[in-house]
Amino acid sequence: MNKINAVYVSLAALVLSVVALVMCIMCCNKEPNVEEVLVNKPEIIAKAMQKAEQIQREQAEKEAQKMMQENAEALYNNANDGVIGNPEGKVVLVEFFDYSCGYCHKVYPILKNVVAKNKDLKIVAKPLAFLSPMSTYAAKASLAAKEQGKFAEVYSAIFEIKGKMTEAKIDEAAVLAGADLDKLKADMESEKVKETMSQVSDLASKLRVNGVPTLVLNGKIVRTLDEGTLQQAIDAAR
Repeated sequence: MNKINAVYVSLAALVLSVVALVMCIMCCNKEPNVEEVLVNKPEIIAKAMQKAEQIQREQAEKEAQKMMQENAEALYNNANDGVIGNPEGKVVLVEFFDYSCGYCHKVYPILKNVVAKNKDLKIVAKPLAFLSPMSTYAAKASLAAKEQGKFAEVYSAIFEIKGKMTEAKIDEAAVLAGADLDKLKADMESEKVKETMSQVSDLASKLRVNGVPTLVLNGKIVRTLDEGTLQQAIDAAR
């Protein structure tokens, strides 16, 4: 279902919910005036909207889980993806992120901490690039660093850049992380890096990832920016 159809479904659900509630009130209270009912009980609209949103959210999550199962290999085992933590880890967390995303910067230290505390944790990092031109440059730089065995180091170095990201700051961060800049620049324009970027974007579209960061653990989306909550989810995944 595309976004336009989803909107129509939500509106239809809202209208039907409102009508059902109003009819129920009218039948129980013998009120013939719909407008008067809605004026006197505006909470009906709020409840109907909440119900419509809940139905849409539940349907979207069910469809997303189904798509995750159908695309499990691409989600967890794409050899082109960058990895943080234990490459052989039995607990696998997937992160869709954008280097220009403020919330991704907030979740970065949390992921750094859970990696340090969980030696069996593998994080599959999938960079998206839609928030700014620097998103693309940073994503390509980190994926190119993978060719030098430096993905995790460059990933961390980029997230730890102070102030506004620029190409010069990203280059400097990569060098400080131990990457060879000339090779990095060449690999950034390679077909492999371009293909990986495309694969991540296509997969995010299939899974309906419409915001970052999106964390996927054990086939379920984990919605949190709290380290304790994420740790509990990791423990449960074991």
